[in-house]
Amino acid sequence: MKSKYKAMVLSCMDPRFQNLVHNHLKKKKLTGKYSAFTIAGAAVGVTHSKFKKWHKTFYDNLGTSIQLHKIEKLIVINHKDCGAAKIANGKKEFSPDNEKKIHIESFSKIKKQIKKRFPKLKIELNLISLDSKITKF
Repeated sequence: MKSKYKAMVLSCMDPRFQNLVHNHLKKKKLTGKYSAFTIAGAAVGVTHSKFKKWHKTFYDNLGTSIQLHKIEKLIVINHKDCGAAKIANGKKEFSPDNEKKIHIESFSKIKKQIKKRFPKLKIELNLISLDSKITKF
C-alpha cells in the first residue's frame, strides 16, 4: 500500500508566511499529504553555521518522517525578508543581493546534504515573497 503522505515541507516559523505557505501547498493539492518541519530560516536554519545546533534535529526528524510516512520529496520554502538570513549575514550590509546569496547557499548546502544522507529523496527548492510570488531554484 502506497503512503498517502507525499512530502515533508521545511518552512520558516515567521508568522507572516504561514498562510502563504499553506495556500501554496493547497494549490499543489498537498493538504493532509505532508509532514511539516517549521524552523527559523527554513533551509538557512538547517544549514548555516550560526544555527549549527539545529541541524541534527532537522535531519533526525526528516529520517523519522521518511521511515514513518514513506515520504518521497522534501519541499523547502525559504522566504524573502528573512530574519534568520539577517543573522546569517552578520555585520555586513543586509541587501536583497546579500539575502539572495544566503538563500542560494542554503539551497546548495541542503541539496548536497540530502543527496548524501537520503539519496532517493527528491528535493524542491522555493523562495516565496510577501506577495506570494514563488521562485524555484
